[in-house]
Formats: sequence, C-alpha cells, structure tokens
Amino acid sequence: MIGEIKKFLRDDGMIRISRNVKELGIKIKELERIYMVKTGEPLCIAKLSKILEIPEENIYIAMKALKTVESINEKIDEDGKELLEILAKDEDEQNKIIDKITLFELIEELDFRDKKIIDLRYFKDKTQAQVADILGISQVHVSRIEKRILKDFKSKLLT
Repeated sequence: MIGEIKKFLRDDGMIRISRNVKELGIKIKELERIYMVKTGEPLCIAKLSKILEIPEENIYIAMKALKTVESINEKIDEDGKELLEILAKDEDEQNKIIDKITLFELIEELDFRDKKIIDLRYFKDKTQAQVADILGISQVHVSRIEKRILKDFKSKLLT
C-alpha cells in the first residue's frame, strides 16, 4: 500500500510528465551537482547539451519539468491571502497578471523557432527584417510565421 502511494505521488502529480523526461531531469541534476563540486561553477545548458549529446531544448524541458507547480490561488500568508491578492491591489491588476500568465503559457507551447520569433519581435523589439537576418530566413517567411502564431493564439484564447 505504501509503495502504491509513493508511486502515485511520484508519477501522478499536478501535471503528467513522461518517465523519460523525469529521468533526464534527475540525470541533469546529478551532473550539475557533480560539476559544481568539481569546479565550483554552475553547469550551463550548452555544456549539458554537449555532455549528454541531446538538444538544448530537451535539457530545458527536463529541467523545467522537475519544478513544482504552484497555484496563484494558493493561500500563502497567515491572513489566508492568495498569491494573486498579494501581487495585485485590485481586480484590474489581477486580470493583467492572469493575462500575462496565459500569454507565457501560450508561448511555452511553441516550438523553438516560433518562440525565438515572438521573443525577438515582441520582447526585444526587433523588426521582421532583423529577425529574418538573425534566423537566416526571409522577412516574408517571418511575417507568415508571426501571422500564423498570432492567429493560433487568438483561436486558443477565444475557446
């Protein structure tokens, strides 16, 4: 019975994560610990990618998958206030925070190239031509990709 409870807690958390991703995350944590002990420096994602011979995106996903999920509605202080109430003074600010969280969740679902385009265009204020130069594609291609991403965001937000 205790084994089944431990299995449930290990395998069936708030978000279902594949066993392979969990195992990779554990392996990464162990490599980071060993590297820190040997060198006194943190191990960057690029070095982990070379050591494990897997793409940097997979390293990032595995590291992120091991983090615990926290709710913005979780009571976090003695007065029983929720995190969202502490972060925002009024309902308008709370809605803005929820909108930002939703946007970042949508961005997290994108593949690496699409994330890069959104990051460069909307967070780094680059033009489509500048993004095209950075990614080695045409400005027209950037425009089409961006249009598709925004259309997908809109449809997901309206459903």
